[in-house]
This record gives sequence, structure tokens and C-alpha cells, in this order.
Amino acid sequence: MRQAVLADAEFMLQLLTEPAWQKFISKHEVSDVEGAINHLKERIFPGYEEGKGFWVVIEKSENKPVGICGLVKRPYLSETDLGFAFLEKYWGTGFARESAMAVMDYGKDTLKLKRLLAITLQENVRSVALLKKLGFVFSDTFIDPEGEEVAMYEKTLNSSAGVNLLGGKG
Repeated sequence: MRQAVLADAEFMLQLLTEPAWQKFISKHEVSDVEGAINHLKERIFPGYEEGKGFWVVIEKSENKPVGICGLVKRPYLSETDLGFAFLEKYWGTGFARESAMAVMDYGKDTLKLKRLLAITLQENVRSVALLKKLGFVFSDTFIDPEGEEVAMYEKTLNSSAGVNLLGGKG
């Protein structure tokens, strides 16, 4: 895992235009590399200044990006949120689980977070299943700023979630 860079714009465009992103995460108007660059600058890079943000998950053998996973403090949530998105061809490969575990450890060990939230649409059964495997429990539903009813899950970070892939001791 690593921070995103401008050279990730083509990958980001691919991720942002996947049908699952449009259905489960956000509808947007990004349709070209320039739009993906703007998305990186406006939505991804600012989180790094706080030690948070979405990191690019890299498949080692081919050294290519397969998804993003990270922590973000959304203005409408009381706590930091765990988020992830992967290219559909990498679903079910373990990348999401492994990267989420590393991000949770980073949040606990480095950022000293005590609790994490995660939000998803209730019909996103793959994300809900992963959140449950990671130890998140359903807490509530609410209407997000885009007018969607989302399910909120929460997890107390009181023990190591797994191997810390972002550096440091985990």
C-alpha cells in the first residue's frame, strides 16, 4: 500500500467508472483522466495531510494498483470512517480484507483511534460481509448528504486487527 500520486490517474479513472462504484459509492461526472486527476487532488490527497486518506493497494507480482483503502473523517460522521473500493476483477481475492486490517492497525497504533465507523448501502452485500468479518457491527441507518439511506457499522479498536502493512509495529 502506498499514497496515491498523479500517475495513478488512469487507474483512478478505471476505479471511478466501474459500475459498482457508481452504484454503491458515489455517482459523479468523472469521465476522463483530467477528471480523475482532479478527483485525486480534491478527494484523495488532502487526507494525507492529516495522516489519513485512501492508500492505493498494489498487487505485488505485477506491481499494479487494484484498489484503494483508507481512513477519512467525513464532516457528517462523528468518528473516522474506514473505506475501500477495488476493481471488480479483484473482488474475493483477499486484497480488501488484508488492506482493511492493515489500515485498522494503522488507525489504532499510529493515529491512536479508539473506534472506527464504516458506511455502506445495505444492498452492498459484499461490503457488509467484509465489515462483519473485520469485526464491525451494525449500529444505525441514516440519510447521507447525497440523499441515500446508508448503513453505519462501528468497531472498537482495542486489539490488533492484523499485520500492519503501512509501517511501524502492528
